[in-house]
Amino acid sequence: MKNFKLLAILLLLLSLFLGACTNEQDAVSPQQDGKASDKTTASKEDKNEGKKGENTASADIPEAVQEPLKIAAIMQFSIGTFSSQYIQGVKEQVEAFGGEVQVYNADNDLAKMATHLDTAINQNVDGILIDHGRADALAPGVKKALEKGIPVVSFDNDLNLPGVTVIDQDDYSLAWNSLKTLAQDLNGEGEIVYVWVGGFTPMERRNTIYEAFKERYPNIKEVAKFGNASANTALDTQTQMEAILKQYPNKGDIDAVFAPWDEFAKGVTRAIEQAGRTEIKVYGIDLSDEDLQLIQKENSPWVATAATDPAEVGRAQVRFLYQKVAGEETPAIYSLDPHLVKKSDLPGETISMDEIGDHVKSWGTSDAGVSPWMNALTEKAE
Repeated sequence: MKNFKLLAILLLLLSLFLGACTNEQDAVSPQQDGKASDKTTASKEDKNEGKKGENTASADIPEAVQEPLKIAAIMQFSIGTFSSQYIQGVKEQVEAFGGEVQVYNADNDLAKMATHLDTAINQNVDGILIDHGRADALAPGVKKALEKGIPVVSFDNDLNLPGVTVIDQDDYSLAWNSLKTLAQDLNGEGEIVYVWVGGFTPMERRNTIYEAFKERYPNIKEVAKFGNASANTALDTQTQMEAILKQYPNKGDIDAVFAPWDEFAKGVTRAIEQAGRTEIKVYGIDLSDEDLQLIQKENSPWVATAATDPAEVGRAQVRFLYQKVAGEETPAIYSLDPHLVKKSDLPGETISMDEIGDHVKSWGTSDAGVSPWMNALTEKAE
């Protein structure tokens, strides 16, 4: 009996203990759930606030570019209309951002180009653009600029230095687009003239593709090769092509000319026209308003060219430079997409470079080096 009473007392105490625990849990659980919910809500709010801050910051103008920048553009040469339209694009973009640009032309003298680079560094410019040139001449000066905290963006050269963005026109694609069109038009067989000069990074790259082209199309034979860069390359090329035409006076002696620079293409086109040998077709690289006029002429031998918009090249280079000044990451290398422009794709009436985009898809547009704050910077500068 005593055992039974003791057991009953123990069961009663146990039930009271369990009830108390249950009540305590019921009292505590909502508070814990509430705390967890508060934490989750706070976490979401923090994240959203962070995203909101990021979006706001992306539209704000970075402090480093709020004041007008002083930019130096160091050019190896300014031969031909491609160079003039390129520098026009540079000036347009810098001025749109409210800055100013000083252009230094080295007249195809690398030593002079290196001196111009030193001059710009000593003037403590905010950024440096380099057009063409060679690393062996420019690398010491570029390193000096970087040590002083002056960002550098170069175009069409062989610089390979940490911190420098090097842009190009994808010279390999340019050459292949033009050469492939030539080969297809000749059905893989014929005699051609090659106009070329060494010593320039884009020319060296285009020549690499030309050598591969000869392997790919062994029945296309090179009958003559010449070329040089001078103060009047187009006229010199015209004179040299006239001499070649005298060496090969008969129709069928020459089927086509590959001219991987528009200054070359202009010269050979004029020589062919004046000799009345318009059966010889010209395949070039690069494009400008002057080039377009030659291509669009009736019976023009210049039938195709691979190109990028030179003004957009300049604008993109400036945008990358402003990104660097603003402290944003930029790629070490960037190739703009080239386009093949064929005479047969152009309208009957004469058009300018500004109208090419109506006939060649994506011409003259690029998102290279674009940051969200650049629109605000442009509006501020207006």
